[in-house]
Amino acid sequence: MPTCGATTGPEAAVPVTALPVTAVTCLEDRTHVERTAVLDLRAGVQRLRLGPVSALAVDRTLHAELTGEHPATVLDARLVRSWTPRGPLPSPEDDSALRRRLHLLEEEQVELGRRRERLHARLDLLGRLAADLLREIGEGAGAGETESSRWSGELDRVDTERDTCGEQLRAVEHRLGTLSGELAEAQQALHLSENEPAELVGHVELTVEATAAGPARLRLSHLLPCALWRPAYRAVLDGDSLTLETDAMVWQRTGEDWSDVRLTLSTARSALATEPPRLAEDRLTLRDRSAAERRTVDVEVREEEIGDLGPAPVLGLPGVDDAGETRVFHSPAPVSVPGDGRAHRVPLSSFTAAAVTEYACAPELSPLVTRVARCDNRSGHALLAGPVDLVRGGAFVGRGTLDFTAPGAPVELAFGSSDDHRVVRHTEESRTSTGMTQRTLVTRTVRLHLSRFSAPGEDDERTVVLRERVPVSEVAAVEVRLRKEDCSPAPDSVDEEGVARWDVAVPPGGRRTVTLVYEMSASSKVTGI
Repeated sequence: MPTCGATTGPEAAVPVTALPVTAVTCLEDRTHVERTAVLDLRAGVQRLRLGPVSALAVDRTLHAELTGEHPATVLDARLVRSWTPRGPLPSPEDDSALRRRLHLLEEEQVELGRRRERLHARLDLLGRLAADLLREIGEGAGAGETESSRWSGELDRVDTERDTCGEQLRAVEHRLGTLSGELAEAQQALHLSENEPAELVGHVELTVEATAAGPARLRLSHLLPCALWRPAYRAVLDGDSLTLETDAMVWQRTGEDWSDVRLTLSTARSALATEPPRLAEDRLTLRDRSAAERRTVDVEVREEEIGDLGPAPVLGLPGVDDAGETRVFHSPAPVSVPGDGRAHRVPLSSFTAAAVTEYACAPELSPLVTRVARCDNRSGHALLAGPVDLVRGGAFVGRGTLDFTAPGAPVELAFGSSDDHRVVRHTEESRTSTGMTQRTLVTRTVRLHLSRFSAPGEDDERTVVLRERVPVSEVAAVEVRLRKEDCSPAPDSVDEEGVARWDVAVPPGGRRTVTLVYEMSASSKVTGI
């Protein structure tokens, strides 16, 4: 069983064998690291010190095994951690330029402080001298003395000296303020560049028993936190072909770099509990409806999300969506991921397929006409939900999102809006009561005005697919009918979810108007419409 310990004096004398990372399996919020090394064992029981390894390694997940021509057994494996001491300070003769600059700034600060004290003392002395001179002038004037020229000259000399000392004092104080900022910057730079802080370093200590001397291959594995991955994609639309590149965004700050490792990406969630949920009683009771409930039928209009209207863009990377089944991906080549905590893009796969493109618009959701491309997933694996960088015509046009797509299933991507199209939507609604039964009749008219602004020289006709929804009734008391005779033109198709579709051909500079009319009929018992 792996155990955890701390280093002592004698243990530090054991030679350390390097134990690099050779394979990494990234999970959704952690990683499984595999290390390998070839050990030169001697016969008998011996103790080995391997590393350094990340101090974040999980002790209870440490597993070690030996393979080779001669039988060898791992008797004990443990992780030990220690704080590395600070490096020794350099001697004065070997001081760096930064330390010498800091020393000069400190000397200048001390000298300026002394000069400021001298200027304060001189100003105090000049102040007392001016007071004595004014007292002498007062006493002489009282005794009838008239030495105005001497008194004026002495006062002018004292005032001039006081002004000179004041200017010098202000210059010294200004330089002291600037010097304080320079000293703080130099001390910060010295702290970051030369003062090495103590670092927590981990090592693996193995106790092994070998029947004979010889080389043996060690395979050691453990879990590490502070590492995760998310899927990301890049779609390039070139004419009628779509190229979809599948990448993995990998972050890790485990305290060590991964250099030329075999990378495996998994959607397994090892942190989730495996116990089934507890079952609780769910009692169902029946009761008779009241007279008021029998007289009325309460209906509610609710919104349902329909995937046919195109994916809605989201910001950032979503969580890993694997449709409830663990998915595993392998990097085709060894990769290197620094432990700097930044996102690093790792390519996984790429495929090119023929795409069907159309200009589509759902005016109820957005007045923009979007270029949509569809193709089949020929990557050979499932495409997890993630962001997609969209490239069309050799230029980046935006970022969308891709939903979970099984192998062979259709992929649908929206490559930005077309600025040369404009769609305006107007709705009208009328409500009447008809017949002896006072049925409520709601008639709704939707008009879609589509226009195209063409550049000079354009003569191609463009087909725009317009989609507008019609309510679908789930109760017999409410009837929804599409009045095709009043639609102009009639929809080309209406699917089972009530989405009407028109394929409208628009010439350069042309305008088209589409009218949709439907009615909802409900009896007098229905409330909520």
